[in-house]
Amino acid sequence: MAPAPAPPVFPFPLLNPHTPIDASTPPFTVSSHRGFLPCIEPPATLPAGFAPLESLLSRMPIVKADGSPGLLAQGKLGEAVERELPDLSAEVDKYRDDAALMTAVYRDYSFLLSAYLLEPCHERFVRGEDGYGLGRQRLPAAIAKPMTKVAEIAGFKPFMEYAGSYALYNYRLENPAEGLEYDNLRLVRAFEKGLDSTSDEAGFVLVHIAMVRHSGKLVKGAVDALNGALGGERAKFDDGMADMLQALQKINAVMDTMWKKSKPSGYVTFRTFIFGITSQSMFPNGVVYEGVSDEPMAFRGESGANDSMIPLCDNLLQISMPDTPLTEILKDFRQYRPGNHREFLEAVKDYAEMANLKDFALRDPKSALLYLRAVNFVREFRWRHWCFTREYILKHTAHPTATGGSPIVTWLPNQLQAVLAQMVEVEQYCADEPGTAEIMELVRLQQTSLSKEVAKYCAERSAAPAASSS
Repeated sequence: MAPAPAPPVFPFPLLNPHTPIDASTPPFTVSSHRGFLPCIEPPATLPAGFAPLESLLSRMPIVKADGSPGLLAQGKLGEAVERELPDLSAEVDKYRDDAALMTAVYRDYSFLLSAYLLEPCHERFVRGEDGYGLGRQRLPAAIAKPMTKVAEIAGFKPFMEYAGSYALYNYRLENPAEGLEYDNLRLVRAFEKGLDSTSDEAGFVLVHIAMVRHSGKLVKGAVDALNGALGGERAKFDDGMADMLQALQKINAVMDTMWKKSKPSGYVTFRTFIFGITSQSMFPNGVVYEGVSDEPMAFRGESGANDSMIPLCDNLLQISMPDTPLTEILKDFRQYRPGNHREFLEAVKDYAEMANLKDFALRDPKSALLYLRAVNFVREFRWRHWCFTREYILKHTAHPTATGGSPIVTWLPNQLQAVLAQMVEVEQYCADEPGTAEIMELVRLQQTSLSKEVAKYCAERSAAPAASSS
């Protein structure tokens, strides 16, 4: 009698603490120990050939490392770039086989690019004028050419991104022996006062790094749960879900420290520099990258929506999003993640569908409760994100779009309402399990309060709620 075929196994290769890493390894290769953080610590300095770039970046921040005013404080960054910066494309070519360094070069050019384009908008903000006005509509070849080249080599868009630039590749360890403890993290680059580790800008970025620090267990738990569902192994599935819950609890707890690390009133003072081109009034016709293309180009801005942790949960747990234009924006954001992250998330989605993971979870009341609790942590994360949007942005600016180009009022509720609806659907499968009633009581309260808040802000801004559009 032929042996029974082995159950399918999730085949995506993950790095682990013992995997050899060399110069060709992309820094953002998903691992079971560092999750979505870079697999090595980011280089904080560039080779000597990039000295003109380093000089501009060190003098750029509104407040420099030594506490004195920088070029952005004086409104002189643009003229300094145009006067001092040569085309360093040949330097990029010298190091093109060093993946970690190429990502650091990408990070540094993206900071200069964003500051150059948005400097006029910052000046309007400082003067207290209405709106951001127009950014610079042309990017000098000395930035555009090497930035386009290094972005292609490193696997990013030629514009600032969340992972490879502003957040997850923008830190150094004050003391390497102390590792990724929050108080040991320092920014490499900053726009405002971020080189002071106690500033609002530093807090905003470092809290994101501190959250993603816990993504290794999230990744490992997700893969174990997926393999349990693929193989019909209930205990393995439940153990993987339990690991995910532990990771999500830590991630949400770190997220909640944002209120202390970065004040709502401080966020808008550096937010100007992380806007994108797409769907922004500052760049109505895009931006011409001189020496690259005569046709204007447009890219989405830096956004925490490009993080991979919650999309991992969405794909694994098969959370259904509504068929709306807002969901199309969510799909467009997928392009603005590191390539290996995109491939991993897509593989999780495909294999969760193969395993019919949601249905597998709901066949057993205890597994269903684990599933509900995982979706509840996704709800909690998205609810906090909405609260941050309300307190950090909606109460301080009338600009209608988020930094990534999504509608500021309706985009997050589009996803949050979908999560809440899925929890109502799942409730019946674990209704008698301890804890379910308490979770669902909060869900129903939030469904009502969220709808009221969105309607309120839409009315105040004369915007129709978009969550119901088709």
